[in-house]
Amino acid sequence: MNIKEILAIGCGGFIGAISRYFFSGWIQNIIKKPFPYGTMGVNVLGSLILGILMGITLNTNVSPYWKLSIGIGFLGAFTTFSTFSYETMMLMRAGAVLEVFMNIATSILLGLIAVFIGYRIGNTII
Repeated sequence: MNIKEILAIGCGGFIGAISRYFFSGWIQNIIKKPFPYGTMGVNVLGSLILGILMGITLNTNVSPYWKLSIGIGFLGAFTTFSTFSYETMMLMRAGAVLEVFMNIATSILLGLIAVFIGYRIGNTII
């Protein structure tokens, strides 16, 4: 790994982390429910972006630095699987069994759908 690769990942991660904070909070403020909709929204959007990136990079000669910056840096900091896991555990501790299964099922299903749609979009753009 060279310094350009490290900087590409770091810059993308910086923007991704800040974007996650604002986007997740924005969703949560709109919905105003204790269910972690903000985290779910971030993970679904991140899946969509990753699918688009995959679709585009399969058909073009995208710089490896852009792939690192967006794919690992931005999306690695933007998506929040660890937060998803923690919030699911907190729902378990609160005895919210239905919400636990709803959070797991909808996050995974919507994430898979979003990455599929994103891949199709990215694959047809080019």
